Parts: sequence; C-alpha cells; structure tokens
Amino acid sequence: MLQILKNTDFKLVLFSRSHFVKAVRINKGKEEEGTRVYEEEKIMTKKVLAINPGSTSTKIALYSDKEKILSETLDHPIEEIEKYESVQDQFQMRKEAILLILKKKNFDINELSAVVGRGGLLPPVKSGAYRVNELMLNRLKNNPLAEHASNLGALIAYEIAKNINVPSYIYDSVAVDELIDIARISGMPEIPRASFSHALNSRAMAFKVAENYKKEYKSMNFIVAHLGGGISLSLHEKGRMIDIISDDEGPFSPERSGRVPCKKLIDLCYSGKYDKKTMQKKLRGKGGLSAYLNTIDARKVEKMIKEGNEEAKKVYEAMAYQVSKGIGELATVVEGKVDAIVITGGIAYSKMITNWIKKRVEFIAPVEIMAGEKELESLAYGTLRVLNGEEKAREYTEHI
Repeated sequence: MLQILKNTDFKLVLFSRSHFVKAVRINKGKEEEGTRVYEEEKIMTKKVLAINPGSTSTKIALYSDKEKILSETLDHPIEEIEKYESVQDQFQMRKEAILLILKKKNFDINELSAVVGRGGLLPPVKSGAYRVNELMLNRLKNNPLAEHASNLGALIAYEIAKNINVPSYIYDSVAVDELIDIARISGMPEIPRASFSHALNSRAMAFKVAENYKKEYKSMNFIVAHLGGGISLSLHEKGRMIDIISDDEGPFSPERSGRVPCKKLIDLCYSGKYDKKTMQKKLRGKGGLSAYLNTIDARKVEKMIKEGNEEAKKVYEAMAYQVSKGIGELATVVEGKVDAIVITGGIAYSKMITNWIKKRVEFIAPVEIMAGEKELESLAYGTLRVLNGEEKAREYTEHI
C-alpha cells in the first residue's frame, strides 16, 4: 500500500489500461500537475488469466492482483466432446471459446501479465510453478502419460501468452509427486505407482482448513477427497502429499471406472470386442455413472433417486461407499493420526453423497465439507507470487 495514503494532501487515480496508480497533490482545492506540485508513484498491477480445462467444461478466471474481476465456466456438452477422437483434438475449440468470452466481456488480452494453465499428466514434478517450455509442450502434445483434459491447460496458456509476449506457467500440476518410497511399490515391478491426483485443489483446500483451525498446513495431517468428474484422494502429512489414490486406483466417478478387477479387465481387453481406444474410453470418459446410468451429471442422478429409481440409488451410494473405503485406506498410512478429512470438489455440494461418506468415516477424524474448488484462485495466486518475486518458477525437465 502507498504510504501517501496517509497524507490527505493526495488523491489516488487509477489508470487500468496503463496499469498504475498515480498520486496527484491537491493544491488549495485544485488539482495541479505542474512539475513542482505533481508527484507520481507507479504501482504495477498484474493481471493473470487462469485456465482450468475439465472433462466437460473449461473454467477461466481473470485476476487483477488478488482481485477476481472475471470468472466463467464454459460448458462443453457431451455431444460436443464426443465429436473429437482425443483430448488433444479439443485444443482449438477450447482456446477459441476462451478468447471469444474475453472479447465479449470487452477485455483486451494485451493487458495480461501472464497466463497460467492447470498442469497436465507429465512425468513427476514438484509442487509449485513451472514455466511452460518446448519440452513440456512436446510431452503434452505427443506423449502425455494419459489422456486428460488438464493436458490442454499448458498448451492453451502458452498459445495465448505467446501471441502477446508474456510468460505462461502451470502450477501444482496433476503430476505433483511427493510420495514416500514405500508407496511406489505396486506389486508388479513393471508398473510402479505414480502420483496423479487433483493436487491443486486438494492442497488449496487443506491450506484453508488449516487456516480455519488457526494452524499451519505443515503442522497437520489431512485426508482430502476431491469429488468431481474424476475422483482422487490424497494424504497430506505435515505439508507433504505422501500418498494418493488416483482416479484409476480407487472410487469410480461420474465418468471414470476407477479400480476394477484386473483379471476380468484383461479378459475384456483380449476378448476381441474392443480396440485399445475403446477400452481407454471405458476407463476414462464412459465409465462410472456414465456406464451405469447414462449420465455424468450427479444432479440428474439425484433426481432419478427422488423419483424412486432404486438402481440409481444403489450405484450412487456405491460411489460414496468406495470413497469412504479409500479414506479408510489412507488413514492406515499415518496410523490413524488424521487431524481432518476434507471433502471437496463439485460433488461435495451434494448432501446426499457427503452424508453417506461422513457416516462411514467420521470415526477417524472430523469431516470438513469444502464444496467446490479453488483451483483457479490457486493458479492465479501462485503465478502472482512468481511475478512478484516471492517464488521462483522451475524449468521443466524430465526429472524431478
């Protein structure tokens, strides 16, 4: 804050296009800009565009420093998504949708200081910021570890930022890996466990719960269940995410099948009925609620239940049941020493789901419902810390 705010002889004038605040001295009731009475101090404001591609939507937010000045959810109906063979093919459609909404809101992208995208399925990275570089782009375009909408975050951010000559970043990627060594053993040497989770929102919500408890995140143990189009769970011990249950290891979700019996999965793969892409879609995109109930919308499922659909109730409760099992599984890693269980993500707005989960797990620790997500805020605030010199962005390589 300007020290001159304390001086009643000054008034502040904001120039949004030129990105600074100037102070004008008042001289006997009149504004004067003569060289002897005019003083100006530039306070650079930074505008950051945050982009979070999800399975059926692209969420964006625009921040001027820490003030959110625009927030939009660009929905992509399943009929539109199904026109594209791969996530990568959706790049142009999603980028154009973002630029169009910014134009409609009369925002000039040349005012941006940086663009940040949700980090995708890269090889293991550390928490925090990474500048988008050619190596990262090549990996996400041509050889991502798995198909995921978040892979588009860095690509779209880079493309928008490049055209206006500002930096692009990712922050707290899906691939943040702080697993303890024992957690990497899978039971099959050829397939070590990897850390893929909703790290960005999970860490942000754990920080907020710690703040509500008036404690430091690094002094507490949390289990965080992120319930969205995909579901992942993570264990945070004293500031590190030491174990996770990824969306292919645990609960099924609105569009993902989660953990399925391996022997039967192998039989299905070699049955001759399906090719590799179709099987991948069964696991991610057309699994879970979509496979059982032909919808990925939890609100529609709850409507079915209220109308007396017993099959819908059984499947929906099974999803909550599996989340509860996952929470119990992670609690054993820290010998039950859990300070709080955090349930977050879009589906956490559902009292039906959260009540089913609470009933099964609140014996472990208090359950905190943090519905929705703070992913865009976390992306923007992390980028602002980099721009303000409070944090350094790493250079992406293929090593931690």
